[in-house]
Amino acid sequence: MRIGIIIQARTGSTRLPNKMILPFYNNKGILENILIRLKEASLNIPIILATTVNPIDDHIEEIGLKYGVEIFKGSEGNVLNRFIKAAEKNNISKIIRVCADNPFLDMVALRKQVDAFKYSNKDYWCYSKSDLTPTIKTHFGFWTEGVKLAALKKVAKLTNEELFQEHVTNYIYNNPETFELHFETINKSIENETHIRLTIDTADDFEMGKQVYSDLFNNKIPFEVKHIVNFVNSNSAWIAIMKKEIITNTKTK
Repeated sequence: MRIGIIIQARTGSTRLPNKMILPFYNNKGILENILIRLKEASLNIPIILATTVNPIDDHIEEIGLKYGVEIFKGSEGNVLNRFIKAAEKNNISKIIRVCADNPFLDMVALRKQVDAFKYSNKDYWCYSKSDLTPTIKTHFGFWTEGVKLAALKKVAKLTNEELFQEHVTNYIYNNPETFELHFETINKSIENETHIRLTIDTADDFEMGKQVYSDLFNNKIPFEVKHIVNFVNSNSAWIAIMKKEIITNTKTK
């Protein structure tokens, strides 16, 4: 079964429009920096950028083409359908789903996930908290998730609720009796760092994330969870911003 990365990205965020293309690091946007890091990781699997047919997302397509990744343009609202069609077009049967609002992805964890999911018979493979909450439901922003195309097609047949069309894997991990699931629990010491928020949703997330990202590079800190968390914890101002954002924002995917 062919495995590949599908990145979902659009410019029409309600809380922070154009966050994908606003300068984030080295005069490049979040999406561009993610693509650079994915390319440098040399995972040797296809990378597909799944954006929307909305003309405002033409610039997203241009960025993808610049880095030589496959482009798929589909429904803006029905993200589930966008993933299904992108996978079908590119002959992908196992999907590593990357959300482009997570620039702090741990590529070591991603490589481990790709290697494990490639040979797994599970419908869904994710990093999770000890209570089996998928990390996609948290605000950490370090991890991706794996899902079979067949499982997404099954979701599309079982429900037409907008919630499950927008949040691609939500139906799967909320219906464990219907799907085969694998939960790779994260280190408890990381799980307990509940103040860490490095997913980018708001203007405050963005401005703080820019500083953290730049400082990580400037200080040659490895982009791995434990190193990032230790570095962030050394800055009380960042922690204060994160705690404020966690209180004022809810995260559902």
